Amino acid sequence: MDGSSEPKQYRVLAGEAVLSRTVRAMLAVEAIDHVLPVIHPDHSERYALLGLSGGKLLAPVIGSPTRQGSVLEGLKALSKLRPDYVLIQDAARPFVDEVLVQGVIAALASHEGALPAIPITDTIKRSGDGQTVIATEERHTLFAAQTPQGFRFAQIFSAHMRAGMLPREFTDDAAIAEWAGLTVALTPGSTRNIKLTHPEDFARAERLIGEHLPMETRVGTGFDVHPFEAGDAVWLGGVKIPHGQKLKGHSDADVALHALADALYGAIGAGDIGTHFPPSDQQWEGAASSIFLKHAAGLVAAAKGRIVNLDLTLVCEAPKIAPHVPAMREAIAAACGIVPSRVAVKATTSERLGFTGRGEGIVAIASASVELPRSE
Repeated sequence: MDGSSEPKQYRVLAGEAVLSRTVRAMLAVEAIDHVLPVIHPDHSERYALLGLSGGKLLAPVIGSPTRQGSVLEGLKALSKLRPDYVLIQDAARPFVDEVLVQGVIAALASHEGALPAIPITDTIKRSGDGQTVIATEERHTLFAAQTPQGFRFAQIFSAHMRAGMLPREFTDDAAIAEWAGLTVALTPGSTRNIKLTHPEDFARAERLIGEHLPMETRVGTGFDVHPFEAGDAVWLGGVKIPHGQKLKGHSDADVALHALADALYGAIGAGDIGTHFPPSDQQWEGAASSIFLKHAAGLVAAAKGRIVNLDLTLVCEAPKIAPHVPAMREAIAAACGIVPSRVAVKATTSERLGFTGRGEGIVAIASASVELPRSE
């Protein structure tokens, strides 16, 4: 998949294993009496570490090397309970919900099988060699099958027992039902009910979880000072401003971006700019401070957060800041991946008082508000 050695059903999504999410989703459906996990022979310890429990949860059954064989093992174990209906769910579909499940169950009152499905919206081409098109399918007759697939227990158990003696493998349980002559109804599926197979599926799953996580707003502040030294321009807010001096520092000494980076680091509890880019490290000598701000914004994104707004105040007698504010807002927004309307840049003087009043340096004061998934 993506280099991870962990089986996909035990991969962690937002702090919880995929299989755990799927089992919990099925346990939460009131109409379901029992949930029986079927696990790989080598996964007993992994499953135990999930710590799953509940009155409806049965002890796991060891499956077989194939999906079809594993389902049959589960059906054999359930036969002792003599259920009327059985739902067969892919472990790698953690976003199943009660509405979808109830639709399948309702269809079983009048059909021998049922499965959730969504209409195909792409035009489907048929090819014999994978290189040239030989036909275009009738799109309105095509549907993408999902799980859980539901059946009347005795019928699907019998069909699986007979199918298990064939040399072929079926791709899903509905295919076995169709082969056995059972009628299978289509019920409404969900675009959220994705099956996690490829790396991009896991990336999408993280986004889906993030959409429903409770968020909280955090605020960080940043403060930085740099003195002037001989030069002909200063870097402020990612903009080079002609001036009779430059700011002194290990990097390009952009006091504005340094303060903003620290504000972002502070909002997510990630230390300060010196933690990530030590001034003793020669690789940062003369470096563009936009590197630091991009890094801080990247950490916010990695924490599944978003920058709500940035507020910057510069304190100096010179150079004049106002003419450069629009360019600074653009540069700061670009470094953080946000729109300029979320960036405020202001300037003031210290009324000729102190070192800024004497024209010896510039002070930058910044704040950042960030939305992050709420943590305990």
